[in-house]
Amino acid sequence: MVEPVVGAAEEVPEEDVPGAPGTKIRWLLSPGVGAPNFSMRLFSIAPGGRIPEHSHDWEHEIYVLSGRGVITISGRRHEVGPGTYVLIPPNLPHGYEQVGPEELRFLCLIPNRGAGGR
Repeated sequence: MVEPVVGAAEEVPEEDVPGAPGTKIRWLLSPGVGAPNFSMRLFSIAPGGRIPEHSHDWEHEIYVLSGRGVITISGRRHEVGPGTYVLIPPNLPHGYEQVGPEELRFLCLIPNRGAGGR
């Protein structure tokens, strides 16, 4: 049986994202805390920060909480801001750039097979 998990995002340790200048991640939900299917991550990208283009064989669901940015998917640039949601299908190259004065914060959900043992 899966047990409920309730927590405060700001109490989850923040980690640097390797190879992504100005980018931090908090693993809110993952297999390690009992999530059976999906992992939820909170990303923060500081002014001038970015996540370089990369791809995975799993989908991503994104929901922008605050700030502004550009998400590039297969070479196409999409401006995003608070309330924007995005589906990135598997195997498509994608990257993220923060724009403007405020950090870009977004939730990113992935299947647990992308959680890397978390």
